[in-house]
Amino acid sequence: MFLNVKKAQMCLLIITVLMCCVANVTVASANGYSTLFYDNTRHTGDYIPMARGSTSNDILNWNYVTKGILTSSAAPNGIVYIGSDDHNVYALDASTGTKVWNYTTGNWVRSSPTVANGIVYVGSHDHNVYALNASTGKLAWKYTTGDEVHSSPDVVNGIVYIGSSDHNVYALNASTGTKIWSYSTGNFVISSPTVVNGIVYFGSHDHNVYALNASTGTKIWSYSTGNWVLSSPTVVNGIVYIGSGDHNVYALNASTGTKIWSYSTGGLASYVESSPAVVNGIIYVGSDGSTVYALDANTGAKVWNYTTGSIVISSPAVVNGIVYVGSFDHNVYALDANTGAKVWNYTTGNFVFSSPAVVNGIVYVGSFDHNVYALDANTGAKVWNYTTGNWILSSPAVVNGIR
Repeated sequence: MFLNVKKAQMCLLIITVLMCCVANVTVASANGYSTLFYDNTRHTGDYIPMARGSTSNDILNWNYVTKGILTSSAAPNGIVYIGSDDHNVYALDASTGTKVWNYTTGNWVRSSPTVANGIVYVGSHDHNVYALNASTGKLAWKYTTGDEVHSSPDVVNGIVYIGSSDHNVYALNASTGTKIWSYSTGNFVISSPTVVNGIVYFGSHDHNVYALNASTGTKIWSYSTGNWVLSSPTVVNGIVYIGSGDHNVYALNASTGTKIWSYSTGGLASYVESSPAVVNGIIYVGSDGSTVYALDANTGAKVWNYTTGSIVISSPAVVNGIVYVGSFDHNVYALDANTGAKVWNYTTGNFVFSSPAVVNGIVYVGSFDHNVYALDANTGAKVWNYTTGNWILSSPAVVNGIR
């Protein structure tokens, strides 16, 4: 049992899923210099595809075995940075899989690395936020919070924003790790912050969505949902899109927090832990009710839905008119973004909790069957799989810079 009683009583669903499965054993962005969870600072999930040539040399093809990867990865300039449940952060050559370096923390690394200005920022279950030299893995600094760090950092204007299970969101100096400010919520902060136009947006297990002044940490507004908020916000055109454990997807005014609309995914099991992707005026999001939804971003009206065989916690990635998403029915799906029609599916050996990343015509995704998969984005054919020693909830967020 890897949870203490306190955390079990808090009913953190993401860990509860792991507990249920442990017997079986079990987005990154490129804006010139930085990479982070879910492709860009707004967390929109709209990956910018790169042209992929016709030769096999264009396919990323490697495997490097660690034990129990539970984090996203970022890959600027041909290096994949990824955390593992073996306590390590790894830097791997993106073309060959050769290990460039590893850095050992004091516990599981389930936070998703962010790379900015030659530094890798990542959290660990040992309560620390780490800054590592991206070339060598040497520790630049670490900052100790009061509890486990699941949240993935956002790095904007020389400041690292990240949540902790100690109920706080932190703003840290990206060069030194000095705390600039912290803001205390009423429960865990698992949601990953999104920083847009000087405002930090995130959710908390205390049921609220928050907007804070990015410079001072002063609360601008909060919006109370009916349950915990594990989903990470997406901010597009002055609207915050986020899911909640109360079964709703919300659209909130980014300036005031006023609800513009909400969409109910239905029944008691239809929690929305998936983080929305917003592309061309459509929101794509999964629910624990086994369904992937496409909603009109302006009105919340349903455009289409696709029913998988089990819950969908995976967050969609949208590239070239295709929605890529995983399901606990063991499958990775490619769906037509306009109609929801299935283009293909690939069956892994266990739950797909991981959120796909799509780069150079390849879909990267992890599975509870211990494998990281690289699939052809057009056909779903397996290019390679990478076997770790344990479950993978990791979302291998890859950057445009892979070559």
